[in-house]
Amino acid sequence: MTAALDLPDRQDWTVDDLASLPKDLRYELVDGRLILPSPTALHQDLGVEVLLALRANCPPDLMPVLDLSLRVNRRNEPRPDVVVVRPDHVDRSPLPVEDVVLAVEVISPDSIFRDMYAKAKVYAAAGVQRYWVIDPLHDGITLTEFVPGPDGGYEISGHTDGVFTTEDPYPVTVDLPALTARRRAMLARARAEVPPRS
Repeated sequence: MTAALDLPDRQDWTVDDLASLPKDLRYELVDGRLILPSPTALHQDLGVEVLLALRANCPPDLMPVLDLSLRVNRRNEPRPDVVVVRPDHVDRSPLPVEDVVLAVEVISPDSIFRDMYAKAKVYAAAGVQRYWVIDPLHDGITLTEFVPGPDGGYEISGHTDGVFTTEDPYPVTVDLPALTARRRAMLARARAEVPPRS
């Protein structure tokens, strides 16, 4: 457990400033803004399920992993929920963004703009060829796939709440209706176990 931190509210952090933070602190740096995420169990469970889907047909020259810091530039060190990397630097953290073939973010209520726009801009500029945003905040979980567009940014190449299949970067199937059903069942169990207030 990390002790409470008294961090200044500023928008101009750099990777050099991160060296002064506690080693066990989970953080991201996006456009010079320090973010201390605190994901829920549902968020983490969804990330694991996506990791398992990515691992199913993963070729030996790639590796899907959870929650890995990426070195992009002085003002950006994002931490995707799931990332598929070339295993050239598996013993390093943060990992060079050049090793990334796919970054996946799972949206939280406080990360919608950051995941859909700010991180998309950072990943596109860094040359990440595939970016998925998974949105569990509505009735059905959705997946939006971004690929490089003609202007140097990303464009949406697909969006679905059904079964998502792709051949890039390798054959992957993500059963979003099954993930939605799993999330609903977990929420129903959690609500059933909470005793009513008197």
